[in-house]
Amino acid sequence: MKISLIESNNKKVIQNDVICKIRDLINSRKLERGDKLPSERIMSDKFDVKRNHIREAIRKLEFYGVLKSMSQSGTVLAIGLTGFNGIVEEIISLDTPSFKELVETRISLELKTVWLASQRRTEEDLERIKEALNAFKAKILNGEEYLEEDLLFHLAIAKASKNSTMITLMLLLTPPILSTYERETVCEGDTIITEIKKHEDIYNAIVLQESQLAVDMMKKHFYKLTKHIEN
Repeated sequence: MKISLIESNNKKVIQNDVICKIRDLINSRKLERGDKLPSERIMSDKFDVKRNHIREAIRKLEFYGVLKSMSQSGTVLAIGLTGFNGIVEEIISLDTPSFKELVETRISLELKTVWLASQRRTEEDLERIKEALNAFKAKILNGEEYLEEDLLFHLAIAKASKNSTMITLMLLLTPPILSTYERETVCEGDTIITEIKKHEDIYNAIVLQESQLAVDMMKKHFYKLTKHIEN
């Protein structure tokens, strides 16, 4: 299942309805941590919904850690009933994040990943970041679209942080940001040289393992974006 922070309203309504039905079923049976849920087929028949809707709802609940699929054993409740009900309530009440909220989260995350990357990077990491940087430079110098190369540069830094959770969050946050990103507005006044230098400064700080310098350079890189969402 593809987990996305941005979902259509129709899909969200259907998914939340199925999640609520699963929650009510778990509560009616007073299941405890480790207890097995009915099969997808049984729940599909009971709720009168398609099996793929059951499957997507279960996988979303697995993503948040309240259910767990066991090989050859089916799906079980991963936490206690009180915690399960509380977390499900938060899941179904989540609003679709705004561009500002996504950007605020991404910037906070990137400042931490670049700090860790500057401390933990290996020679292999530096080669990967440098390769992404060169690809970014080639695109921007040729006047081509470079947002994807920019993304790969930041993902290479995240990978160097050696924190898989941060990489996962980056992968979740970036697509919805890119889909609504207005580069002409955010980067108005920037030149090719300044854009390249910002990226090079980040890379060089990581090479030197200067954590605070790396954070400062990342802040400088995001300065206009930060100002944009504050307006």
